[in-house]
Amino acid sequence: MGYKVVVAGATGNVGREMLNILAERQFPVDEIVALASRRSLGTEVSFGDKTLKTKDIEGFDFTGYDIALFAIGSEPTKKYAPLAASQGCVVIDNSSLYRYDPEIPLVVPEVNPEAVEGYSRKNIIANPNCSTAQMVVALKPLHDRARIKRVVVSTYQSVSGAGKDGMDELWDQTKAVYNPTSEVPPQKFPKQIAFNVIPHIDVFMEDGATKEEWKMVAETKKIVDTSIKVTATCVRVPVFVGHSEAINIEFADFLDEDEARDILREAPGVMVIDKREPGGYVTPVECVGDYATFVSRIRQDSTIENGLNLWCVSDNLRKGAALNAVQIAETLGNRCLKKG
Repeated sequence: MGYKVVVAGATGNVGREMLNILAERQFPVDEIVALASRRSLGTEVSFGDKTLKTKDIEGFDFTGYDIALFAIGSEPTKKYAPLAASQGCVVIDNSSLYRYDPEIPLVVPEVNPEAVEGYSRKNIIANPNCSTAQMVVALKPLHDRARIKRVVVSTYQSVSGAGKDGMDELWDQTKAVYNPTSEVPPQKFPKQIAFNVIPHIDVFMEDGATKEEWKMVAETKKIVDTSIKVTATCVRVPVFVGHSEAINIEFADFLDEDEARDILREAPGVMVIDKREPGGYVTPVECVGDYATFVSRIRQDSTIENGLNLWCVSDNLRKGAALNAVQIAETLGNRCLKKG
C-alpha cells in the first residue's frame, strides 16, 4: 500500500527532479500524476522506468490524493495550493509564498522534522529557499553543541536556481563569447552571467539587502532558532548546478575545529570532505546529483572569541529543492499520514 501523489510543475527543473527522487528513493506510490500548465499539456516526463504524460493543472480535482509536491512558482501556487488543501491533499510547496506564514511549517527534515506535525492547520508545508536548506543542515548540529550567536554567509549560487531560462542564458552567452559575430544580451539576469559574477539575486529591499538575502535571514530563524543573527550576501555565479557558501559562525561557547568536524561527520545529511591539501574540498562539480550537503575548509576564526569558518556545497535542485520536498513527504508519511 502506498500514497496517491501529485507533482505540479512536472516539466520544470525542480519538478523533474522531484519525480526522479521519488523513484530513486522508492517512495511508496500507488498512483502518481504529473501536472503542468496548459502550454506543456501532454509533455512526457520520466518516473523511474515509467513515462508519464502531463495533465492540465487547471481544473484538476485533488480529491482522493494524499500528497501534492508543488514546483510552480508563487503566483500559480496562490491559486492552486489552497484548492488542493481544501480538497484534502497535503501540499508541499517549493515556492516562497507560505514560508513566512506562522501557521505553516517550514521544514528541513534533518533539522526540524517535528515541525511537519503542524501541517494540519492549513494542509500545507513549506519548502525553504535553496541556499537556506543546505546551510541549516550544517548549522543545526553545531548549534546544538555550542549555540550559534551570529552567522555571516556569502553565497555562490548557480544559474539553475533561476530555472531553465537561467541555464540557457549562461550556455548561450558562453558560446557567444567565442563567436565575435554573436551577441546574447542579458534577459534572465541583470548583467552578463558568462565569465562574470552578479551580487544580486531577487529584488532589492529598502535596507539595501536583496530578497534572497532576507530569505536566508528569516528562514534560518524560523527553522533553527529565532535568536540567531544572520547577515548574507548572495551572489550569482556562472555555474550550472550547485550552490556554494562561505560561512562564518560565532558561537556562545568555544567549539574546537576538530570537534566541529567530528560533529558534522555524524550529522544527518552532511558529508565532510576536509583535507588540507590541493583538491581536499568539495566544489559544485562534484556535488551534482548527490543527496548530501558537503562541508569542507573547517577552521577556527581567530578574529573573534568563539569563531569558526566552513565551506558548504550542495546540489540546489536536490537538497535545495526537490530532495528536501521528498524528504518532507517521507517524514509526513512516517509521522502523520496513513497509507491508502
